[in-house]
Amino acid sequence: MTKVYAGLALTGLLLLGGCNGQSKGGAADPYAGLDDAIRTWKTEIAASEPSCRRAPAGQKCEMFEVSCKAQRTITPQDQAKGVTAKLVADMTWSGFDEKGSAEPASDAALFTKSNGAWSRAENKPVNPESCADL
Repeated sequence: MTKVYAGLALTGLLLLGGCNGQSKGGAADPYAGLDDAIRTWKTEIAASEPSCRRAPAGQKCEMFEVSCKAQRTITPQDQAKGVTAKLVADMTWSGFDEKGSAEPASDAALFTKSNGAWSRAENKPVNPESCADL
């Protein structure tokens, strides 16, 4: 295998390795634990979001997907509070309208890591492709 092909193969493997959706980083990874915070958010949406509570008997919200994640600026005030990571995420899913018909739904949340723990707050809607504020 030539150096060019070997380099391309290695690059491809590295890119695929980064696509598994899991933060495996240790204490130095500012996003360690984020996957768990997002899973908790998904569970809470499925249990309490109106578009999921309207599901007809035998059905439930499904196809949950994080459509985007984007860093947000950590201000000096945030730093003074111990914030080490801050980002917004948008999640989409297949929910139900008032009549029980399937309809797409989404929500955005602001995740903040402070003193090693993630917290989540409501966030205004964002562009689901870029997570830019609307």
